[in-house]
Amino acid sequence: MNASDPGSPTDNHGRMMELSVVLVNFNDRPHLGECLSSIENTSGSLHYEVIVVDNDSADGSQAYIARHFPKVKLIANNVNLGFARANNQGIRESRGEFILFLNTDTAVQPGALGRLLEELRSDPKAGAVGPALLRGSNSYQVSFGRRVSFFSELLQKLVLNPYYKFALKWSRKKRNVGWLSAACLLARRPALLDAAGFDEDFFIYFEDIDLCLRIKKAGWTLVYLPQARVLHVGGATTSTPLVAGRFEYRKSQLVFYNKHSSKASRFLLRLYLRLNFRLMAWRGKFRGESGQWLREQYGRLLEGRRKGA
Repeated sequence: MNASDPGSPTDNHGRMMELSVVLVNFNDRPHLGECLSSIENTSGSLHYEVIVVDNDSADGSQAYIARHFPKVKLIANNVNLGFARANNQGIRESRGEFILFLNTDTAVQPGALGRLLEELRSDPKAGAVGPALLRGSNSYQVSFGRRVSFFSELLQKLVLNPYYKFALKWSRKKRNVGWLSAACLLARRPALLDAAGFDEDFFIYFEDIDLCLRIKKAGWTLVYLPQARVLHVGGATTSTPLVAGRFEYRKSQLVFYNKHSSKASRFLLRLYLRLNFRLMAWRGKFRGESGQWLREQYGRLLEGRRKGA
C-alpha cells in the first residue's frame, strides 16, 4: 500500500485542521446528498474538511458534488481503483489531526462527531473508534468483532451477530474490540501512520479488518462507542450484482486469510469455498455470458490458491 505521506495537519493559514472526512464514491449519487448534508449539519464549530474520492462513477456523481457541495475536495479517478486504494488517496490529501472514513450511504446523527472525537482525545492509547451503525431507529448492525479465523468467523456469523443485533438495542457499553467497520471509522493520524494505511492488495472487503489488526499490532486500542450513532443503508456503495459482489468478497477473504490466518484456517476456508463453488454451479448461478465469465474467475481464484497453498 502507499499511504506513507498522509499530508500536513494544518490548513493553508497554518491552523490545525481538527478533522478530515474521507469518502470513497462509486455510482452512489442517490445517497451522496444526505450523507454530505449530515456532515455539514452535525459538524458544529469543528474545523474540518471533506474529501470525496470518486472511482470513475458514471451516474453524474462528480457533477452533483461540484454543483451542490462546492467546498468538498473532489478527487476524480478515471478508473475504479477500489476502496482501499482510494482511501489511501484521501489520506494523502488530508490535513486533519483525525481522519474519519465514512461510507457514502451513511447519515451522521447529531452529536456523533463530537463524541467520537472526544473519545480519542480523552484516551491517548486509542488508535481508532467506531460508532453504533443503524439501519433504522432501533435496528443495529454488527460493526465490530474479534480476530478473524475460520472458526471465529463461524462463531461471529452464527452466534455473535444474532446475539449482538438484539443486545445492542439495550446495551450502551463502550467496548475495546478486535476490529471496527470502515463504514464509519475515526482514526488518529499517528495510528494510521504506524499501520501504513490501507493495504491495496484488497480491492473491497476485509481492508478495514486488516487495517484494524495492524493498528492494534502497533500498540493502539480500538473502541466501539455506542453513544455515537450513524445511520447506514449497507451494501449501497459496492454497486455490483449480488453474485459478482460475493466473488469480490471471497477474493478479499482469501487475501486476508493468507496474510493473517493459520494454515488450518486457510485449508478449511479453501475447502469450504470449493464446496460452495460447486453448490453455486448446481444452482445455476453461472448462467449466460456474464455467468460463464464469473465461473471462470472463481475457478482461477480457487486453482491459484491451491497452487499457492
